[in-house]
Amino acid sequence: MDSIADGVLSIGSNGRISYLNHIAEVMTGWRCADAVGQLPGLVFNIVDELTRRSVPDPLTRAMQGELVVELPANCLLIRKDGYEYLVEDSVAPIRDADGDVCGAVIVFRDVGRQRADARHMTHLAQHDGLTDLPNRLLFAERLDNAIVLAQRHNRKFALLYLDLDGFKRINDLFGHGVGDQLLRSVSERLVHCVRASDTVCRHGGDEFVVLLSEIDGAADAAASAATILRVLSAPHSFVGQELAITASIGISIYPEDSADMQTLLKNADIAMYRAKEQGKNNYQFYSAQMNVHSLERLALESNLRRALERNEFLLHYQ
Repeated sequence: MDSIADGVLSIGSNGRISYLNHIAEVMTGWRCADAVGQLPGLVFNIVDELTRRSVPDPLTRAMQGELVVELPANCLLIRKDGYEYLVEDSVAPIRDADGDVCGAVIVFRDVGRQRADARHMTHLAQHDGLTDLPNRLLFAERLDNAIVLAQRHNRKFALLYLDLDGFKRINDLFGHGVGDQLLRSVSERLVHCVRASDTVCRHGGDEFVVLLSEIDGAADAAASAATILRVLSAPHSFVGQELAITASIGISIYPEDSADMQTLLKNADIAMYRAKEQGKNNYQFYSAQMNVHSLERLALESNLRRALERNEFLLHYQ
């Protein structure tokens, strides 16, 4: 029993502690010699993690009910010195040679690290590794929730699609290390520009998306976009140098511009490219005319690329 990784604690027919293995001694803070003869609730002191209320002694329940018992979820074992373990366990009655119940045994383990690891893995799966902002996966979930709430309460929200102006040039001139520092600095400023209920997502590369969860109208989105442009344009200070960066922002509004998640994102993206065409460092609201313009531009790019492949250009000198 002392060689296994789980705690083992048992009571005898008198309902008192009869045995603790080494792990049980460590986790309860009681030496076996001191614990023998004590009531199980004193040595194995467990409470509900949320309510902090004592949990009925599972050993006595198992022995009296002659059945296997499991602790409810989120139970804390309070060690003798006050240290807390999040535990899970199973408890079973002990039977003698005649099949009569003569005690009970509990096998328990610390699952706090396991839960922390699971939370950490979930965080990694839902957040950008460089900036620690929500990634596309988590952002899509929050955007979907925003649509459900907006429909239920007849509210509006806005998407701001943001692209840094000239970021590639900074990467080329100063290297990707400086570029990464700049992205982290931009991320921190974006988070401070919005409310706690809003979401800032790194959508990829030097693109970010901001979900303004509740707005009264377009003026609120415009005010947020103007604040972001002003805050981002202030120099970003790094070791021995300062860098200035601006951004172009496209805005789409729910439900005016679409009630569909993907279409809202696409429309905000189209508006962002319009902001680029308008000289950068500004914001533009999506309009249906932009979509027509975007399709025309896409067709032109496709035709130009195909013409180049087919050697269909004719050059005239003047």
